[in-house]
Amino acid sequence: MKLLFATSNPNKVRELAHVLGPLGFEITELSQFSGLTEPEEDAPTFGGNARLKALSYAQQTNVACLAEDSGLEVQALGGAPGVHSARYSGLSGPREVVDPANNAKLLAALEGVPWERRDAQFVCAMCMATPSGDIIAESQGVFRGRIAFEPKGENGFGYDPLFYIEDEQCTAAELSKADKARLSHRGQAARHLASLLAPRG
Repeated sequence: MKLLFATSNPNKVRELAHVLGPLGFEITELSQFSGLTEPEEDAPTFGGNARLKALSYAQQTNVACLAEDSGLEVQALGGAPGVHSARYSGLSGPREVVDPANNAKLLAALEGVPWERRDAQFVCAMCMATPSGDIIAESQGVFRGRIAFEPKGENGFGYDPLFYIEDEQCTAAELSKADKARLSHRGQAARHLASLLAPRG
């Protein structure tokens, strides 16, 4: 089954393909379409933004579309950066510029906060919508950890180098692809969505 995944982030495409490929899904990308308009992600929740993107791109492409919205919620910061995770630093540009700036701002915001108060979670909401405006399936995954005092690891992207998983004794950026797919918020949401889309009978 082919799934059109509405994202411009190649890291997310790779992660989703790693999870859903073995389950019989082929991930296709928006790059095969031209003239698309990116919708404004102004919903207050991850689920709301996922629905907004799925509906918009399904209508524009005339193809059923999968979208996701994800981010980091830090307890000591009242749930920030939340839905603003990708733009937390205020910078725009390539991920190799934006990701370190977001991480630097997060560390500055948590300066002086002790280990036991650095609880955090990644949240991923997924939505599949049709061109006619119907929501086929929705799912969500949560990945719990703590914010480390310094970045570690070369794998992953975004806040992964700062996201420490106590059961694994490492950051998300130190996990293998297989372990990240097994544990992560995106892996959880993708597997749940796949189960909802699987043919019955």
